[in-house]
Amino acid sequence: MLVNYGSLCVLLAVAGWLFPALRTPRVLVTLGCAVVAFSSLKNAAVVLLTKWATVPPATSGLWLALATIAVTWALQLRTRNYSWVDRLWSIVPVVYTANYFIVCFAAGFGFSLRLFAMTLLVTVWGARLTYNFARKGGYNFMDEDYRWAFCRSILPHPVAWELFALLFIAVYQHVLLFLITLPAKTAFDAFVAGGPRAGFRFTDLIATILFVGLLVMEVTADEQQWEFQTVKHRLIQKTGQHVSDLPRPYNLGFCTTGLFASSRHPNFFAEFMMWWAFYLFAVSASGEWVVGESILGTVLLTMLFQGSTRVTEYITAKKYPVYSEYQKRVSMLIPWTAAEDLDNLAK
Repeated sequence: MLVNYGSLCVLLAVAGWLFPALRTPRVLVTLGCAVVAFSSLKNAAVVLLTKWATVPPATSGLWLALATIAVTWALQLRTRNYSWVDRLWSIVPVVYTANYFIVCFAAGFGFSLRLFAMTLLVTVWGARLTYNFARKGGYNFMDEDYRWAFCRSILPHPVAWELFALLFIAVYQHVLLFLITLPAKTAFDAFVAGGPRAGFRFTDLIATILFVGLLVMEVTADEQQWEFQTVKHRLIQKTGQHVSDLPRPYNLGFCTTGLFASSRHPNFFAEFMMWWAFYLFAVSASGEWVVGESILGTVLLTMLFQGSTRVTEYITAKKYPVYSEYQKRVSMLIPWTAAEDLDNLAK
Protein backbone atom coordinates (compact mmCIF):
# COMPACT_ATOMS: atom_id res chain seq x y z
CA MET A 1 0.00 0.00 0.00
CA LEU A 2 2.91 2.37 0.80
CA VAL A 3 4.30 1.70 -2.66
CA ASN A 4 0.96 2.62 -4.21
CA TYR A 5 0.77 5.90 -2.30
CA GLY A 6 4.39 6.65 -3.12
CA SER A 7 3.68 6.05 -6.81
CA LEU A 8 0.60 8.27 -6.50
CA CYS A 9 2.67 11.15 -5.10
CA VAL A 10 5.25 10.81 -7.86
CA LEU A 11 2.54 10.66 -10.52
CA LEU A 12 0.76 13.75 -9.22
CA ALA A 13 4.05 15.66 -8.95
CA VAL A 14 4.99 14.83 -12.54
CA ALA A 15 1.49 15.72 -13.77
CA GLY A 16 1.59 19.06 -11.98
CA TRP A 17 5.04 19.84 -13.40
CA LEU A 18 4.06 18.95 -16.98
CA PHE A 19 0.62 20.56 -16.94
CA PRO A 20 0.37 23.80 -14.90
CA ALA A 21 -3.42 23.79 -15.31
CA LEU A 22 -3.56 20.74 -13.05
CA ARG A 23 -1.95 22.58 -10.12
CA THR A 24 -5.18 23.13 -8.25
CA PRO A 25 -6.28 21.22 -5.14
CA ARG A 26 -9.56 20.12 -6.71
CA VAL A 27 -7.94 18.64 -9.81
CA LEU A 28 -5.14 17.00 -7.83
CA VAL A 29 -7.60 15.40 -5.41
CA THR A 30 -9.71 14.14 -8.32
CA LEU A 31 -6.67 12.66 -10.04
CA GLY A 32 -5.53 11.12 -6.78
CA CYS A 33 -8.89 9.48 -6.20
CA ALA A 34 -8.89 8.14 -9.76
CA VAL A 35 -5.43 6.60 -9.35
CA VAL A 36 -6.34 5.05 -5.99
CA ALA A 37 -9.56 3.65 -7.46
CA PHE A 38 -7.69 2.18 -10.42
CA SER A 39 -5.09 0.65 -8.14
CA SER A 40 -7.81 -0.84 -5.91
CA LEU A 41 -9.63 -2.31 -8.89
CA LYS A 42 -6.39 -3.76 -10.22
CA ASN A 43 -5.63 -5.39 -6.87
CA ALA A 44 -9.18 -6.72 -6.62
CA ALA A 45 -8.92 -8.16 -10.15
CA VAL A 46 -5.67 -9.90 -9.27
CA VAL A 47 -7.21 -11.41 -6.13
CA LEU A 48 -10.32 -12.48 -8.05
CA LEU A 49 -8.27 -14.05 -10.85
CA THR A 50 -6.10 -15.87 -8.33
CA LYS A 51 -9.16 -17.35 -6.60
CA TRP A 52 -10.84 -18.08 -9.95
CA ALA A 53 -7.75 -20.04 -11.04
CA THR A 54 -8.17 -22.41 -8.09
CA VAL A 55 -11.42 -23.70 -9.60
CA PRO A 56 -11.20 -26.25 -12.44
CA PRO A 57 -12.05 -24.35 -15.66
CA ALA A 58 -14.71 -26.87 -16.66
CA THR A 59 -16.45 -26.22 -13.34
CA SER A 60 -16.20 -22.42 -13.56
CA GLY A 61 -17.29 -22.59 -17.19
CA LEU A 62 -20.34 -24.61 -16.13
CA TRP A 63 -21.14 -21.90 -13.54
CA LEU A 64 -21.04 -19.32 -16.33
CA ALA A 65 -23.27 -21.49 -18.51
CA LEU A 66 -25.87 -21.90 -15.75
CA ALA A 67 -25.83 -18.15 -15.10
CA THR A 68 -26.27 -17.50 -18.82
CA ILE A 69 -29.22 -19.89 -18.94
CA ALA A 70 -30.88 -18.06 -16.05
CA VAL A 71 -30.32 -14.64 -17.63
CA THR A 72 -31.55 -15.81 -21.03
CA TRP A 73 -34.71 -17.32 -19.58
CA ALA A 74 -35.40 -14.18 -17.53
CA LEU A 75 -34.97 -11.98 -20.61
CA GLN A 76 -37.28 -14.24 -22.60
CA LEU A 77 -39.99 -13.95 -19.95
CA ARG A 78 -39.49 -10.21 -19.56
CA THR A 79 -39.35 -9.21 -23.23
CA ARG A 80 -41.25 -12.04 -24.97
CA ASN A 81 -38.38 -12.03 -27.44
CA TYR A 82 -36.76 -15.44 -27.93
CA SER A 83 -33.58 -14.55 -29.83
CA TRP A 84 -31.42 -13.85 -26.78
CA VAL A 85 -29.60 -17.13 -27.23
CA ASP A 86 -28.99 -16.18 -30.87
CA ARG A 87 -27.34 -12.95 -29.71
CA LEU A 88 -25.05 -14.91 -27.39
CA TRP A 89 -24.34 -17.80 -29.78
CA SER A 90 -21.05 -16.37 -31.05
CA ILE A 91 -19.94 -14.90 -27.71
CA VAL A 92 -20.19 -17.49 -24.94
CA PRO A 93 -18.06 -20.19 -26.67
CA VAL A 94 -15.25 -17.63 -26.78
CA VAL A 95 -15.59 -17.09 -23.02
CA TYR A 96 -15.67 -20.82 -22.25
CA THR A 97 -12.62 -21.58 -24.40
CA ALA A 98 -10.61 -18.61 -23.17
CA ASN A 99 -11.36 -19.67 -19.60
CA TYR A 100 -9.25 -22.83 -20.01
CA PHE A 101 -6.31 -20.85 -21.37
CA ILE A 102 -6.56 -18.13 -18.70
CA VAL A 103 -6.85 -20.58 -15.80
CA CYS A 104 -3.98 -22.65 -17.16
CA PHE A 105 -1.71 -19.63 -17.17
CA ALA A 106 -3.02 -17.97 -13.99
CA ALA A 107 -2.80 -21.19 -11.96
CA GLY A 108 0.89 -21.44 -12.77
CA PHE A 109 0.78 -24.40 -15.14
CA GLY A 110 2.44 -22.35 -17.87
CA PHE A 111 1.74 -21.34 -21.45
CA SER A 112 -0.05 -23.93 -23.60
CA LEU A 113 0.41 -23.29 -27.32
CA ARG A 114 -2.44 -25.67 -28.09
CA LEU A 115 -4.87 -23.84 -25.78
CA PHE A 116 -3.67 -20.52 -27.13
CA ALA A 117 -4.34 -21.64 -30.71
CA MET A 118 -7.79 -22.96 -29.75
CA THR A 119 -8.66 -19.71 -27.98
CA LEU A 120 -7.41 -17.58 -30.85
CA LEU A 121 -9.34 -19.57 -33.46
CA VAL A 122 -12.60 -19.48 -31.51
CA THR A 123 -12.14 -15.75 -30.81
CA VAL A 124 -11.72 -14.98 -34.52
CA TRP A 125 -14.73 -17.20 -35.30
CA GLY A 126 -16.83 -15.44 -32.65
CA ALA A 127 -15.82 -11.91 -33.66
CA ARG A 128 -16.60 -12.60 -37.31
CA LEU A 129 -19.95 -14.28 -36.59
CA THR A 130 -20.93 -11.52 -34.17
CA TYR A 131 -20.19 -8.92 -36.85
CA ASN A 132 -22.24 -10.81 -39.42
CA PHE A 133 -25.16 -11.12 -37.00
CA ALA A 134 -24.93 -7.45 -36.02
CA ARG A 135 -24.99 -6.09 -39.58
CA LYS A 136 -28.20 -8.01 -40.19
CA GLY A 137 -29.79 -6.21 -37.24
CA GLY A 138 -29.50 -9.06 -34.78
CA TYR A 139 -28.68 -6.77 -31.85
CA ASN A 140 -31.53 -4.30 -32.21
CA PHE A 141 -33.30 -6.28 -29.40
CA MET A 142 -36.64 -5.95 -31.18
CA ASP A 143 -36.58 -8.55 -33.98
CA GLU A 144 -36.18 -12.25 -33.47
CA ASP A 145 -35.23 -15.20 -35.64
CA TYR A 146 -38.07 -15.99 -38.04
CA ARG A 147 -37.82 -19.68 -37.14
CA TRP A 148 -39.06 -18.99 -33.61
CA ALA A 149 -42.28 -17.55 -35.03
CA PHE A 150 -42.66 -20.74 -37.06
CA CYS A 151 -42.08 -22.90 -33.96
CA ARG A 152 -44.62 -20.79 -32.07
CA SER A 153 -47.21 -21.59 -34.75
CA ILE A 154 -46.63 -25.29 -34.14
CA LEU A 155 -46.91 -24.85 -30.36
CA PRO A 156 -49.69 -22.27 -30.00
CA HIS A 157 -50.58 -23.19 -26.42
CA PRO A 158 -48.83 -20.74 -24.05
CA VAL A 159 -47.74 -23.41 -21.58
CA ALA A 160 -46.36 -25.69 -24.30
CA TRP A 161 -44.52 -22.80 -25.91
CA GLU A 162 -42.98 -21.56 -22.66
CA LEU A 163 -41.80 -25.07 -21.81
CA PHE A 164 -40.19 -25.30 -25.25
CA ALA A 165 -38.67 -21.85 -24.81
CA LEU A 166 -37.20 -22.85 -21.45
CA LEU A 167 -36.02 -26.39 -22.18
CA PHE A 168 -34.86 -26.05 -25.78
CA ILE A 169 -34.13 -22.39 -26.47
CA ALA A 170 -32.68 -21.37 -23.11
CA VAL A 171 -31.37 -24.60 -21.55
CA TYR A 172 -30.50 -27.04 -24.36
CA GLN A 173 -28.81 -24.56 -26.67
CA HIS A 174 -26.69 -23.01 -23.92
CA VAL A 175 -25.69 -26.46 -22.68
CA LEU A 176 -24.75 -27.28 -26.27
CA LEU A 177 -22.59 -24.15 -26.54
CA PHE A 178 -20.79 -25.27 -23.38
CA LEU A 179 -20.34 -28.82 -24.66
CA ILE A 180 -18.80 -27.86 -28.02
CA THR A 181 -15.91 -26.18 -26.17
CA LEU A 182 -15.03 -29.29 -24.13
CA PRO A 183 -12.14 -30.23 -26.44
CA ALA A 184 -10.41 -27.36 -24.61
CA LYS A 185 -10.90 -29.34 -21.37
CA THR A 186 -9.16 -32.34 -22.90
CA ALA A 187 -6.32 -30.08 -24.03
CA PHE A 188 -6.14 -28.48 -20.57
CA ASP A 189 -6.03 -31.85 -18.79
CA ALA A 190 -3.31 -33.14 -21.12
CA PHE A 191 -1.16 -30.05 -20.55
CA VAL A 192 -1.52 -30.17 -16.76
CA ALA A 193 -0.73 -33.90 -16.71
CA GLY A 194 2.39 -33.38 -18.82
CA GLY A 195 3.76 -36.14 -21.00
CA PRO A 196 4.30 -36.45 -24.75
CA ARG A 197 0.84 -35.17 -25.66
CA ALA A 198 1.00 -31.96 -23.65
CA GLY A 199 2.61 -29.96 -26.45
CA PHE A 200 1.51 -28.79 -29.87
CA ARG A 201 1.57 -31.73 -32.32
CA PHE A 202 1.13 -32.26 -36.05
CA THR A 203 -2.55 -33.11 -35.55
CA ASP A 204 -3.02 -29.70 -33.93
CA LEU A 205 -1.56 -28.09 -37.04
CA ILE A 206 -3.98 -30.06 -39.21
CA ALA A 207 -6.88 -28.98 -36.96
CA THR A 208 -5.77 -25.34 -37.23
CA ILE A 209 -5.52 -25.46 -41.03
CA LEU A 210 -8.94 -27.14 -41.36
CA PHE A 211 -10.55 -24.66 -38.98
CA VAL A 212 -9.12 -21.67 -40.87
CA GLY A 213 -10.11 -23.15 -44.24
CA LEU A 214 -13.68 -23.77 -43.10
CA LEU A 215 -13.82 -20.28 -41.57
CA VAL A 216 -12.80 -18.81 -44.95
CA MET A 217 -15.55 -20.88 -46.57
CA GLU A 218 -18.15 -19.61 -44.10
CA VAL A 219 -17.04 -16.00 -44.56
CA THR A 220 -17.17 -16.37 -48.35
CA ALA A 221 -20.67 -17.88 -48.26
CA ASP A 222 -21.98 -15.24 -45.85
CA GLU A 223 -20.53 -12.45 -48.00
CA GLN A 224 -22.05 -13.89 -51.16
CA GLN A 225 -25.44 -14.18 -49.48
CA TRP A 226 -25.17 -10.70 -47.96
CA GLU A 227 -24.28 -9.16 -51.32
CA PHE A 228 -27.15 -10.98 -53.06
CA GLN A 229 -29.76 -9.96 -50.48
CA THR A 230 -28.48 -6.38 -50.35
CA VAL A 231 -28.75 -5.93 -54.12
CA LYS A 232 -32.14 -7.68 -54.18
CA HIS A 233 -33.67 -5.39 -51.55
CA ARG A 234 -32.08 -2.33 -53.16
CA LEU A 235 -33.71 -3.24 -56.48
CA ILE A 236 -37.08 -3.78 -54.81
CA GLN A 237 -36.89 -0.38 -53.09
CA LYS A 238 -35.72 1.36 -56.25
CA THR A 239 -38.19 -0.18 -58.73
CA GLY A 240 -41.10 -1.15 -56.48
CA GLN A 241 -41.27 -4.46 -58.34
CA HIS A 242 -42.16 -7.85 -56.95
CA VAL A 243 -39.25 -10.23 -56.46
CA SER A 244 -40.35 -12.38 -59.40
CA ASP A 245 -40.15 -9.35 -61.72
CA LEU A 246 -36.55 -8.49 -60.87
CA PRO A 247 -33.72 -9.27 -63.32
CA ARG A 248 -31.90 -12.57 -63.02
CA PRO A 249 -30.72 -14.02 -60.70
CA TYR A 250 -32.51 -11.80 -58.16
CA ASN A 251 -35.94 -12.87 -59.42
CA LEU A 252 -35.42 -16.21 -57.67
CA GLY A 253 -35.41 -14.52 -54.28
CA PHE A 254 -32.55 -16.66 -52.93
CA CYS A 255 -28.86 -16.95 -53.76
CA THR A 256 -27.79 -19.69 -56.19
CA THR A 257 -24.42 -18.32 -57.29
CA GLY A 258 -20.89 -18.88 -55.98
CA LEU A 259 -20.75 -21.51 -53.25
CA PHE A 260 -24.56 -21.71 -53.31
CA ALA A 261 -24.34 -23.43 -56.69
CA SER A 262 -22.80 -26.50 -55.03
CA SER A 263 -24.53 -26.40 -51.63
CA ARG A 264 -27.82 -24.85 -50.60
CA HIS A 265 -26.31 -23.95 -47.21
CA PRO A 266 -22.50 -23.81 -47.52
CA ASN A 267 -22.27 -21.50 -44.50
CA PHE A 268 -24.16 -23.99 -42.33
CA PHE A 269 -21.90 -26.81 -43.53
CA ALA A 270 -18.77 -24.80 -42.76
CA GLU A 271 -20.13 -23.82 -39.34
CA PHE A 272 -20.64 -27.28 -37.86
CA MET A 273 -17.59 -28.72 -39.66
CA MET A 274 -15.43 -26.07 -37.97
CA TRP A 275 -16.34 -27.62 -34.64
CA TRP A 276 -15.27 -31.03 -35.94
CA ALA A 277 -11.92 -29.43 -36.76
CA PHE A 278 -11.92 -28.01 -33.22
CA TYR A 279 -12.59 -31.51 -31.89
CA LEU A 280 -9.37 -32.70 -33.55
CA PHE A 281 -7.47 -30.79 -30.85
CA ALA A 282 -8.97 -33.22 -28.33
CA VAL A 283 -7.91 -36.14 -30.53
CA SER A 284 -4.37 -34.76 -30.58
CA ALA A 285 -4.31 -34.19 -26.82
CA SER A 286 -5.74 -37.60 -25.90
CA GLY A 287 -4.36 -39.84 -28.63
CA GLU A 288 -7.83 -41.29 -29.15
CA TRP A 289 -10.26 -40.78 -32.02
CA VAL A 290 -13.33 -40.91 -29.78
CA VAL A 291 -13.11 -38.70 -26.70
CA GLY A 292 -16.48 -39.11 -24.97
CA GLU A 293 -16.92 -35.78 -23.24
CA SER A 294 -15.40 -33.79 -26.11
CA ILE A 295 -17.23 -35.40 -29.02
CA LEU A 296 -20.73 -35.15 -27.52
CA GLY A 297 -21.21 -31.45 -28.22
CA THR A 298 -19.94 -31.75 -31.79
CA VAL A 299 -22.34 -34.61 -32.52
CA LEU A 300 -25.29 -32.75 -30.99
CA LEU A 301 -24.40 -29.58 -32.93
CA THR A 302 -24.34 -31.55 -36.19
CA MET A 303 -27.75 -33.01 -35.37
CA LEU A 304 -29.09 -29.53 -34.52
CA PHE A 305 -28.00 -28.20 -37.89
CA GLN A 306 -29.66 -31.12 -39.65
CA GLY A 307 -32.97 -30.21 -38.00
CA SER A 308 -32.72 -26.40 -38.19
CA THR A 309 -31.68 -26.54 -41.85
CA ARG A 310 -34.81 -28.51 -42.69
CA VAL A 311 -36.96 -25.96 -40.86
CA THR A 312 -35.26 -23.19 -42.83
CA GLU A 313 -35.85 -25.06 -46.08
CA TYR A 314 -39.52 -25.64 -45.30
CA ILE A 315 -40.08 -21.94 -44.66
CA THR A 316 -38.10 -20.89 -47.74
CA ALA A 317 -39.97 -23.34 -50.00
CA LYS A 318 -43.27 -21.87 -48.78
CA LYS A 319 -42.05 -18.38 -49.63
CA TYR A 320 -40.46 -19.24 -52.99
CA PRO A 321 -42.18 -22.13 -54.84
CA VAL A 322 -39.28 -22.40 -57.30
CA TYR A 323 -37.05 -23.38 -54.38
CA SER A 324 -38.19 -26.99 -54.82
CA GLU A 325 -36.38 -27.06 -58.19
CA TYR A 326 -33.25 -25.76 -56.52
CA GLN A 327 -33.55 -28.54 -53.92
CA LYS A 328 -33.62 -31.16 -56.68
CA ARG A 329 -30.43 -29.92 -58.32
CA VAL A 330 -28.18 -28.83 -55.43
CA SER A 331 -26.98 -30.65 -52.31
CA MET A 332 -28.48 -29.44 -49.04
CA LEU A 333 -25.27 -29.19 -47.00
CA ILE A 334 -22.24 -31.04 -48.37
CA PRO A 335 -20.75 -29.08 -51.30
CA TRP A 336 -20.94 -31.12 -54.47
CA THR A 337 -20.48 -30.50 -58.18
CA ALA A 338 -21.77 -27.02 -58.97
CA ALA A 339 -25.12 -27.11 -60.75
CA GLU A 340 -25.36 -25.18 -64.02
CA ASP A 341 -27.93 -22.75 -65.39
CA LEU A 342 -29.52 -22.12 -61.99
CA ASP A 343 -30.49 -18.59 -63.08
CA ASN A 344 -33.24 -20.15 -65.20
CA LEU A 345 -35.00 -21.92 -62.35
CA ALA A 346 -37.79 -19.34 -62.50
CA LYS A 347 -38.70 -20.20 -66.09
